[in-house]
Amino acid sequence: MPFPKTLILGQPFNNNFGGGITQANLFAGWDKDKLAVVCTDHIFNNINAEACETYYILGSEEYQWMFPFSLLQRKVVSGERKVKSEPGKKEQAPAAAGLSLRTRIIDNYFYPFLEYIGLFHRLSSIRLSDKFRKWIDAYNPDCIYAQASSREFVLFCKAVQEYTKKPMIYHVMDDWPSTISQKGPFKTYWHNRIDRELRAMMDRASVLMSISHAMAREYKNRYGKEFITFHNPIEIDFWKSHQRSNYELGGNPSILYAGRIGTGIQDSLESLAQAVDKVNNELKTSIQMVLQTKDRPEWIEKYRCAKHKPMVTYSELPKVFAEADFLYLPYDFSAESIRFIKYSMPTKAPEYMVSGTPVIVFGPAETALVEDAVQNKWAMTITENNTGKLADAVAALVKDSNLRRQIAATAIGIAEANYNSIKVRNRFREAIASLSGK
Repeated sequence: MPFPKTLILGQPFNNNFGGGITQANLFAGWDKDKLAVVCTDHIFNNINAEACETYYILGSEEYQWMFPFSLLQRKVVSGERKVKSEPGKKEQAPAAAGLSLRTRIIDNYFYPFLEYIGLFHRLSSIRLSDKFRKWIDAYNPDCIYAQASSREFVLFCKAVQEYTKKPMIYHVMDDWPSTISQKGPFKTYWHNRIDRELRAMMDRASVLMSISHAMAREYKNRYGKEFITFHNPIEIDFWKSHQRSNYELGGNPSILYAGRIGTGIQDSLESLAQAVDKVNNELKTSIQMVLQTKDRPEWIEKYRCAKHKPMVTYSELPKVFAEADFLYLPYDFSAESIRFIKYSMPTKAPEYMVSGTPVIVFGPAETALVEDAVQNKWAMTITENNTGKLADAVAALVKDSNLRRQIAATAIGIAEANYNSIKVRNRFREAIASLSGK
C-alpha cells in the first residue's frame, strides 16, 4: 500500500524514550521522504536517523515563555534540521544524566512551586510562527500523527490540525491526564481546564490510539471515544538472534532490571534488593541483582546483592537479556505511582517476553501490565507490596528449572502472537492509510 506523507508532532525517533522506540518500530519501513517530525530542541537527541531524516525544531519563534521567565531561556533557532545516518558509525549507549545543580533545583523545587501557585501550565506556549507555517505548507502532509502529554503540546497539536485541515492520529503512551495537575489550590481548576482542552483536541482527531487494551477501555468510559491499541512491536528475528534456551543456573544467578528509574519505578527496585539478600541468606546462594540504568541509585550500597552497570546500545539488548537468568519488571505501589502507570504497558515488556529469559513482575494488580501478566501467565507475578512474598517467588524460581522453562516458553509464544512487528505494523499502516481522502 502507498504510504501517506505523515507529519509527526511531539516525539522524535530515538532509542532512549519508550515513545520514540515504539514510534520507530511502528513506522519502520516507511518511506523517509514521507516522514517529518516537529519537536522541541530539548528532546532532539539520540536520534534514530534510519527512521526519519527531516525535523523541524520548535525554537524561539514558536516556543515562547511568559515574562520574566523568558529572560532565563536560551535562544534556540527555529527551522528545519536534516539528520543523516552514518554507515559504520558506532551506536552510542545512553549516558548518565549528569544533571547540573541548576537543572536539579529547577526540576525539584522551582517547577513544583510554580505548579503549586497555579503558574506552571501558563509558563509557556507554542505558536504557529510564519516560518513554521511556510515550512508546513511546503511539506504538505497527507496526515498528522501526534503524541502529546502537556497542555502546551495539546493546544499546539489542535492548532496544527486546524491550520492544515489534515486528518490527525493521536496516540497516548501513558495516562498523563490523571497526573498532570495534582498540587496546590489551583489543581482542580487546571485539571478541569486541561481536560476540556484535551477533549477539544481529541474531537479534531480522526483516529485515537492507546498503548494498552486497559487504557482503551478506560478512555472509552472517560471520554466516550473508541481507541485502537498499538503497543511497541518487536522484530522477532532480531530478538531470536540470542534467545535463551538453556535454563540451568550457574554459581551466581543474576536478576536484571534494564531501563529508567523514576515515577512509578523506584521503591520496587529496592524491594527486590531486600528480597534477594533475604534469599541469599536463607538458601546460601549468590544471586546478583543487576541494575542497568543511566544513574546509580543511592541505596545500592546497602545491599550485598546489588550491582550497577551502565546502559548498553539497543542492538546489544537481545544478548544482554538472554545472558541474565531472570528479568525484573516492577511497578511501585503508591497511589501516585498507580495513577501514572495504571494503563501503561512498558516498551520493554514484549522485549523481555521474547528474550527467552523468565520474567518476574512485581506490581499492583490493577495495572495493565500486571493484569496482562496474571491473565496470560507469561511471568512469575507478585501483586502485593510484600518483600517476603517477592523473596518466596525468587526462591521458587531458583529451585525449579521446569517452572523457569514453562514461564519463558509461554512468554515467547505470547510475544510472537501479539507483538510481531510484521502483523502489528500492517494493522498500523492500514489504520493510517484509511485516513486517505478524509
